[in-house]
Amino acid sequence: MKIKLLAIGKTDNKQLQQLIDEYQNRLKHYVKFELEIIPDIKNVKNLSEAQQKEKEGELILAKLQATDQLVLLDDKGKQHTSVEFSKYLQKKMNSGIKQLVLVIGGPYGFSDAVYNKAQGKLSLSKMTFSHQMIRLFIVEQVYRGFTILRNEPYHHE
Repeated sequence: MKIKLLAIGKTDNKQLQQLIDEYQNRLKHYVKFELEIIPDIKNVKNLSEAQQKEKEGELILAKLQATDQLVLLDDKGKQHTSVEFSKYLQKKMNSGIKQLVLVIGGPYGFSDAVYNKAQGKLSLSKMTFSHQMIRLFIVEQVYRGFTILRNEPYHHE
């Protein structure tokens, strides 16, 4: 299985980007992982929230293959402990899917079309974090999940 993380807009914080790169590099030892950035939409000042979500939704859906399993990082999604998340990843791998696509939406969330296409929603916390920080958190949690599955000493219970 391959895991792809789709995110809207680039990370402009260099320290955050270095940490994201660090965990991406670590993940190479466990799974094929790709972080794909969808460029920010131009002239958003001229768009309503709904229009911006629609445009972002079209860009997200255009990045998907027919066999992809789409899971949204959404504040209304299911929350897991790190151990539960590792079991979630194992279940996905056992199911035989080719690619798991995790998506971080834009500032207003996802369009109805993206919600309708999604096979699941995950929440990292009830708190709100910047979209740039969420990238780091999910990449680190995917890494942590794989170290848990391999009984490696990274995670402590």
